[in-house]
Amino acid sequence: MAEFLMPKLGADMTAGTLVAWRKKPGDAVRRGDVVAEVETEKGDIDVEIFTDGVIERLLIQAGEKVPVGTPLAVVREGGASAEPVVESTVPTAVPFAPAAAQPGAAAPSAAPRPTVSRSLAAGDISRLRISPAARRLARELSVDPSKLAGTGRGGAITLEDIQAAANARGVSVPAPAPIPLPPLSAVSAPKALPTPATDRFASMRQAIAAAMTRSKREIPHYYLSTTVDMHASMLWLADQNARRPVTERLLYGVLLLKAVALALREVPELNAVWDNGRAERKPDINVGVAISLRQGGLVAPALHNTDRLSLDELMAKFRDLVNRTRAGSLRSSELSDPTITVTSLGESGVETVFGVIYPPQVALVGFGKVVERPWSVAGQIVSRPLIVATLSGDHRVTDGHRGAVFLAAIARLLQEPAKL
Repeated sequence: MAEFLMPKLGADMTAGTLVAWRKKPGDAVRRGDVVAEVETEKGDIDVEIFTDGVIERLLIQAGEKVPVGTPLAVVREGGASAEPVVESTVPTAVPFAPAAAQPGAAAPSAAPRPTVSRSLAAGDISRLRISPAARRLARELSVDPSKLAGTGRGGAITLEDIQAAANARGVSVPAPAPIPLPPLSAVSAPKALPTPATDRFASMRQAIAAAMTRSKREIPHYYLSTTVDMHASMLWLADQNARRPVTERLLYGVLLLKAVALALREVPELNAVWDNGRAERKPDINVGVAISLRQGGLVAPALHNTDRLSLDELMAKFRDLVNRTRAGSLRSSELSDPTITVTSLGESGVETVFGVIYPPQVALVGFGKVVERPWSVAGQIVSRPLIVATLSGDHRVTDGHRGAVFLAAIARLLQEPAKL
């Protein structure tokens, strides 16, 4: 037997709310299957399982908030002797208006639960192609998603589908409330009543701040920077995109990601996490990409095996990752697997960024915008597109010399874009 635990989806997560079960007792599961949906400060996450077997028992009821590491279910692993499956009273999906779990409340008993219509049955909802964000909105607006025809890819139900169904019933769909900036006279100004949106994003900010505070307190950071000539990369990129339809063109950002991933092969000690007082090198290079959310906040999910992806594959996966991040449809492995993070503020006009390491990682790479500057080439001053690359490193794991080797590798790789 194995326990399926509430995962830690980032250093800033201490607990999560189980929104819905996607599997029920007796269901066979394989590694990578989504078995539950969990709500965190950063959105609703599809949680995968990392073992093959059969769901034996569900231990937590949908709607409960539980700490990281709490057993959620018992799994009979492949090859284990079969035991009678005890029918669980835990629903496989949360009703549209779940009762909030009370702190310190006892575990739920086997008392009968309210009956829902066949169209809202847990099994039906769990099989729908619907993003977590759309499912959450459906609960808030009491819309039955099983009766809708999805307009998304592959018939998936989107936020727009839920909103249209609510509008058709005469239900007003409020626009997201903006997060107000604090007034200059904050001491005397009256406080506006918080909305659910502001509460959620305020919680996200607090969680990020707590993780960054711990990072600066516990990790002895060192910082390096170098200026990279992007002339070869930009010429190669322009030539490639001239031959491609608009939908298949590459962004220079994917060149940066691939260069970072390949440089980690040369300096593997930066591809690690700090765990139990020591550095643990990771065999896979999973570059986390810092993505800003439109409503505020930041998420840095992983592009798995970045070094082994072609630029076309990397572009497709990057585009998909950004879209799903902003739609609130990430998988748990994308939040728990990054081995290094890349942040780029070039689109915001920033030329240099020195980031704070996201624990338990041991390094973070920053890129600014590409700018035209005078540059010396073969003794001649010419105008070249330049970018500043920075490294925030953990002195417990590496030092300035190895960090410099890493940045030099990134610069060299960007001089030969055809080899990326």
